[in-house]
Amino acid sequence: MTVVEHRPETATAKDARDADGPVRFGARRRFGWLLVITATLGLGASFVITVDKFELLGDPDFVPACSLNPVLSCTDVMRSEQASVFGFPNPLIGLIAFAVVLAVGAGLLAGARYRAWYWLGLNLGTLAGAVFCMWLMTQALYDIGALCLWCVLVWMVTVFLFWHTTLHNLRHGVLPAPRALVAAALEFPLVVPVTWCLVILTLTGTRFWSYWQTLL
Repeated sequence: MTVVEHRPETATAKDARDADGPVRFGARRRFGWLLVITATLGLGASFVITVDKFELLGDPDFVPACSLNPVLSCTDVMRSEQASVFGFPNPLIGLIAFAVVLAVGAGLLAGARYRAWYWLGLNLGTLAGAVFCMWLMTQALYDIGALCLWCVLVWMVTVFLFWHTTLHNLRHGVLPAPRALVAAALEFPLVVPVTWCLVILTLTGTRFWSYWQTLL
């Protein structure tokens, strides 16, 4: 009598079941939790900025709680032209975008599986968000001359969202790349986002170094 060993079905095996149609695949729970946590942080920051922005529109003398000094001044940032690039407050984009990411993360934790085009769309969306955040960073540092701490939080979570979505797509072959590059990226998943965030902090430190010195 032959005993057939039952082995847990792998993600590859599950994908193979869809061989007669478009392949769908989910993600590791860690990635699902990363989407949920970062999206929650981004959504919270966007909500606070939105509320303060409308308070400022209604009362020009209103001072947001995050306006701490001449450098960490949400007031200066919110009053700038860059704060409403498309004709409405930028954080409204964050409210919508992070809500979508939160829904995707919650779906993954519940076992959802999406097609490749969906993952590419998420990757493009996070890329657009990262590019927009980096543009806003340069404007804040070198044009407005002030920072909003909530905005800095949004920049950083967007960096992590973009990079880890890219890693996910590299792992599943949605984004073609040399095996050695994929292996290196997956082996050291935090190198790029941590280095990226350190560059942001370094630029911030050097840009306002003359002010930081007065606090020493």
